[in-house]
Amino acid sequence: MANLCEIVFVRIWWTYDAEEPFGFSACYHWFNILEGLVWMIFSALVLLRFLRHRRSRIELCYCALFAAFGASDLVEAWQQSSWLIWLKLINLCCLVWTRERVMRCHYLEARVY
Repeated sequence: MANLCEIVFVRIWWTYDAEEPFGFSACYHWFNILEGLVWMIFSALVLLRFLRHRRSRIELCYCALFAAFGASDLVEAWQQSSWLIWLKLINLCCLVWTRERVMRCHYLEARVY
């Protein structure tokens, strides 16, 4: 049982190693940095939309969720662990729910943004 708890909650699955000979570590590292920056751009776009229209303060939460997801990718660029995967899953669920609510309630005419 203790082993299961360790796997589910605290195991470190991957750590960045710049000296790794096959290149996977470097590729995964830089991919996560790029992905984190993309999520931060999404966060900025949501913030700009809020500042332009000011339809709902829930967009500030939406912006923060994108920023948090981007930050989690930046953490993942150096280490992937069970707790981080759970945190990202919770954040993703909150993002999907918040997006659905914001778009349904305040931007009915919008298709993507």
